[in-house]
Amino acid sequence: MSARTLPLVFINLGGEMLYILDQRLRALNTSEDQSETVLNDVVGTMFSKSFMDELLKPQQLYSHRTMKTVLTRLAHSSIMRLNPASMDRLYELMIMAFKYQVLLSPRPRDLLLVSYNHLDAARAFVRDTPAVLNQVDETHRKIIEVYSRLSDGEFQLLRQTLLTFLQDVHTRVSVFLKNQIQNPSGRFVLMTSGPVPTRVEVPGLIRTFDSRGREVGRSEFLPGGTYSGSVGEGSFELSGDRVLKLGQNLYQAERPEETQTSRTPGAQPDRTNPLAKEELNLLARLMGCMKAGSVPAAPGFCLIQDEEAASALARIAGQFTDEEAELENPRGSKGDDLLAMMDDL
Repeated sequence: MSARTLPLVFINLGGEMLYILDQRLRALNTSEDQSETVLNDVVGTMFSKSFMDELLKPQQLYSHRTMKTVLTRLAHSSIMRLNPASMDRLYELMIMAFKYQVLLSPRPRDLLLVSYNHLDAARAFVRDTPAVLNQVDETHRKIIEVYSRLSDGEFQLLRQTLLTFLQDVHTRVSVFLKNQIQNPSGRFVLMTSGPVPTRVEVPGLIRTFDSRGREVGRSEFLPGGTYSGSVGEGSFELSGDRVLKLGQNLYQAERPEETQTSRTPGAQPDRTNPLAKEELNLLARLMGCMKAGSVPAAPGFCLIQDEEAASALARIAGQFTDEEAELENPRGSKGDDLLAMMDDL
């Protein structure tokens, strides 16, 4: 098991959470100031220096139960209210999107590009708040410093650790079902065509060499798919063209999973997928803002605007000491707020 897996899991799941929150805020025509406050609070908590320093230390990957607890605290770091059912659904959407990204990454090292797409998105959400933007940039620099030293073998081990973590998760997601990249069983359909990874030749040719390393023969075979040459390598720097589309916002595109291995002509990347909205509308209905006997046709995503309610929410968010968290973390939580709990995991 790789001891460098946890930071990438947290950054990618946190990035997917930001996409969902942003979509709900836009769907409800929330004011720009309120939307900015919510996203700034979540991003600021997510990329806290003390938490990231602790997260980047070599350690074993958390269980799903503990990871959900951490992300629940993250969601509650702003003026939002999520009941357990809504958090369960939110986690399912995040984890399935990440699983698809891991499965379709052309090379194990390209998992960094997926993570960088999420970091780029977080940076865009807080571009008007210099203090929070600096937190994201600093985290990105630390990720580059830590992971640029890993060998290809270490990245392969990291990918295998992720696949083990994700192997029993088969939740059906409407946006994936509609685009026929997920079966009714919840398993993904992997493509056998498209561009090959960087520095990889198109399959179909076998070369034979003698004991001196000289080529002595060639033969061709049918590769079983329609492959093409690589489209180039994405940037692994702080900024630049990542090339790989995995990790970008799936709720803003007709084919969010359009990647080097599954791109099809005629896709409309700027059109929001209606089934993706329905998926999020279900999440919205679970978010605790409906009153008994008066269920609106299109229930919304609740934002607590008054100080009294926000204070009450903050107290609730600091009181996550349920038995499941204790089972996963025998030492318990030493603080009432999100960062103290995260630092103690």
